Amino acid sequence: MNLLTAVLFLPLAAFVIALLIPRSSSGGSRMWALISSIVIFAASLGLLAYYDRAVEGEQFAIDCPWINPPDIHFAISVNGVSLWLILLTALLTPICVLISWTSVKDRAKEFYAFLLLLEFGLIGVFLAQDLFLFYVFWEISLVPMYFLIGIWGHERRIYAAVKFFLYTMTGSVLMLAAIIYLYLKAHTFSYPAILSQLASGRLAFNGEEQMLLFLAFFLAFAIKVPVFPLHTWLPDAHVEAPTAGSVMLASVMLKMGTYGILHFCLPLFPVAARACAPWIAVLAIIGILYGALVAMVQPNLKKLVAYSSVSHLGFVVLGIFTFQQAGLDGAVYQMLTHGISTGALFVLVGLLYERRHSLEIADFGGVANVAPWLSTAFLITTLASIGLPILSNFVGEFLVLQGSALANFTWTVWASIGVILSACYMLWMYQRVFYGEAGKEVRSHMPDLNVREWAALVPLVAMMVWMGVYAQSFLPPVGKNTALILKQTNVNVSYRVQAPAKPASEEVARAH
Repeated sequence: MNLLTAVLFLPLAAFVIALLIPRSSSGGSRMWALISSIVIFAASLGLLAYYDRAVEGEQFAIDCPWINPPDIHFAISVNGVSLWLILLTALLTPICVLISWTSVKDRAKEFYAFLLLLEFGLIGVFLAQDLFLFYVFWEISLVPMYFLIGIWGHERRIYAAVKFFLYTMTGSVLMLAAIIYLYLKAHTFSYPAILSQLASGRLAFNGEEQMLLFLAFFLAFAIKVPVFPLHTWLPDAHVEAPTAGSVMLASVMLKMGTYGILHFCLPLFPVAARACAPWIAVLAIIGILYGALVAMVQPNLKKLVAYSSVSHLGFVVLGIFTFQQAGLDGAVYQMLTHGISTGALFVLVGLLYERRHSLEIADFGGVANVAPWLSTAFLITTLASIGLPILSNFVGEFLVLQGSALANFTWTVWASIGVILSACYMLWMYQRVFYGEAGKEVRSHMPDLNVREWAALVPLVAMMVWMGVYAQSFLPPVGKNTALILKQTNVNVSYRVQAPAKPASEEVARAH
């Protein structure tokens, strides 16, 4: 077993062992989940240590026959984008264990087991290089999240869990049909083999075929992102989910959609992707503005953060469909920084809920007077979320806007309004929750951060600062991978060459 298989299967082994722990031993389940998730994170750091940043494409590749017939392989590898998403997943899992330490009392054994199973499914999605295997991991990740929402959620948890499941399954069925069609044409599920056939001309799709296949894959990924107007499941899922479920959903599960678009839709169907880019970019911009405007009027903290995710993920989709190096780099960086900052927001909202037992903004006020360190951590996270320079989200948003300006400057103008609106709704929310006079309930139920909560928040705050100050420590592997994707999608691209304007003095001289 090499390092890559260890990172993938350690969560599965931890899940199986978690099921063997007696149900009466809640403390044992918590401790096992914490220790095993920290070990998994340490193993994922090994991937980072041995990853060759100078090489483009897949690394640590493993390809073993699994099922025959049909020809299905256990094929996994890691690239410059999936590397960081795996590290993000592995970092957030122990944080989710910590923030659930006291809030999850019923069925603690099953809760932590599902959290570890979710980690296994998510890591598998980012590693799979066989389309059938990818679909298996895609569905595996759906199951634990359904139960996390449906069992440990709030009052309308069943409604939210079923809605989440139905939306995701609808897109998944279309993607499965497209995967089967690809197999019938290419006689393999191997993603690298299909790309090789497309590059050599041994496999080709006519315009209608490519468009339908692209739309089948894109719809599945767009629901998961979610792209406007397929976003309606997200606020319900976030509001009803437990804090750990909201963190993993916003920080990692939504990135399954954007990763799928980047990794599969663009290289497999480049002509259709470029043909659809204008209307997808428009939907992304509508999502940016709509998410921000709806977030501004939310009375519920979790719904506000959920709609902010719709807005922020719109930047990711816009960056991808600029087909510019800066845009794609910014999209990937925004995926990572959104995972850190929005994950931290949900952690902090969860801490407020544990203390006040309410998510209504009107039930707070004056929190900074009684919990200054909690308020400070929330302020740093809020500033990171709105894209303040030297904090994480600024870099991704700047690169996306730079890429969109190169593709279509009008897109940049409209998307920039979303940046302004994000500052409005986030700072207004912060003012209402943390400033003013603290009421009796706030004064009596709002202790400051304890050691366990510090342990969960410090890594996230440190990452926000690090990713804002030293983006170059993350971007080179990303740039190698996005450059390769652009090379794969450079099909039938028209280039416009414009002669430089001549000086006015030269024109006058010629006239004479």
